Amino acid sequence: MAIRSQIEWTQSTWNPITGCNKISPGCKFCYAERMAKRLKAMGSDNYRNGFKLTMHEHVLELPLTWKKPQTIFVNSMSDLFHKVVTIEYVLKVFDVMNRASWHRFQILTKRSEILQKLSPCLPWSENIWMGVSVENEDYTYRIDHLRKTDAQIKFLSIEPLIGPIRKLNLNNIDWVIAGGESGPGARPMEESWVKTIRDECTRQGVPFFFKQWGGVQKKKNGRVLDGRTWDEMPILRKAV
Repeated sequence: MAIRSQIEWTQSTWNPITGCNKISPGCKFCYAERMAKRLKAMGSDNYRNGFKLTMHEHVLELPLTWKKPQTIFVNSMSDLFHKVVTIEYVLKVFDVMNRASWHRFQILTKRSEILQKLSPCLPWSENIWMGVSVENEDYTYRIDHLRKTDAQIKFLSIEPLIGPIRKLNLNNIDWVIAGGESGPGARPMEESWVKTIRDECTRQGVPFFFKQWGGVQKKKNGRVLDGRTWDEMPILRKAV
């Protein structure tokens, strides 16, 4: 339920919840769904329900056993703010993240309305980074919801980027990740879409991380943009 990650912008994954359902175009070729079905077929007990949302209390305190500080992607196989997940369970996850203060936790959601609603009830600490996924211009409203939360570090995952985003307001946003879709059926990403986002980050002084060009053979396509890799990370705010 927790493994070293091949995702370029994190180090490990921790999945106290697995399973989800599709809610927007970015979900169409969900990698987590493919992986969950594969793990179920392999007989993994944690994926006995396939991609049906399942909470795993037995791994809640796992990060507390990892003594070496690391960056951890929370629920890479689900969405912490899914409507089925109770506020009580969300608070349990936040309690562990607060207690494991030597780690840096990264949370991503497409369910930004629920995130905004629950935010005042959550114990945000500086080691909890909160992000929203935005796949095209139609879903930039998620950024406005994120802005209204009390998270100290706020970031965007613009992946899979399946359409242009011409007007990207990065006010109160600390980091932007962008990348193309990968795997079977991957939809193409135009170079101009990525450059527009990169240029806006540069103009607005927001760190930019380019994850991949994507495609069916993502390793072959690589992650070089304009002759270099873009691995910028957030500048942590100093305590006042």
